[in-house]
Amino acid sequence: VKSRAEAFAGPLHPASPYYVSHAAPTPLEAVIEIARAGGVSIIAHPAGRGTMPEHAIRELLDAGLAGFELGHRENTATGTARLQRLVEERDLIVTGSSDYHGAGKPNRLGENTTDPAMVARIVGAATGSAPVV
Repeated sequence: VKSRAEAFAGPLHPASPYYVSHAAPTPLEAVIEIARAGGVSIIAHPAGRGTMPEHAIRELLDAGLAGFELGHRENTATGTARLQRLVEERDLIVTGSSDYHGAGKPNRLGENTTDPAMVARIVGAATGSAPVV
């Protein structure tokens, strides 16, 4: 293929005869296991295409989801505003990310970052192991 988009539209697409599925936990199972391990779960660019319904997001929050990556180019303004209301309502953690994967995507290294106060909240909430400095 000539591009990442072509790969995901063709051989890597779930409808492709070349696609091989894999076992993966549901988002709810992942949040529960991350919390059980002492980790802090943040959902990546949740306000982009295919935004989850609010009842599903609230279920994840009730299970221990700690916050949202709102600083990401794939998030829509409408979706971000909707989730920002939940951030304020529940005092959630907000992160940012460039989601940089090299030249194959438009994302630029460091285009979105996480506020140091939010990093401190993540470190403070984690109980699994000491952070590596």
